[in-house]
Amino acid sequence: MSLIRACAAADVAPETAIPVEVDGVDVAIVHSGDRYYAIADECSHAAIPLSEGDVGDGEIECYLHGSRFDLQTGAPLGLPATEPVAVYRCRLVGDDVLVDLTATPDIPALQES
Repeated sequence: MSLIRACAAADVAPETAIPVEVDGVDVAIVHSGDRYYAIADECSHAAIPLSEGDVGDGEIECYLHGSRFDLQTGAPLGLPATEPVAVYRCRLVGDDVLVDLTATPDIPALQES
């Protein structure tokens, strides 16, 4: 695991997200509940920065069409998005949020019914 500093924990207010670039990758650092998450900063439906969306209850919502994603898995939680977004391991070390860009789980797409 290769951890890279993304930001200071104090930079991310509770229930918000901020955009950061980690080693050339656009990442949203999200503070939800008592945890920090790192998720790709692009909605899989409309290519809009997720860091501009609403955060709550372990989810982030794209402001454009309301697509929601699970912060732990990146799985889409409702339409219009059907594809997951990448998530990265994230760790709080001291006052810093560190991200491992090599770790993304394989999440299946949302099955439409």
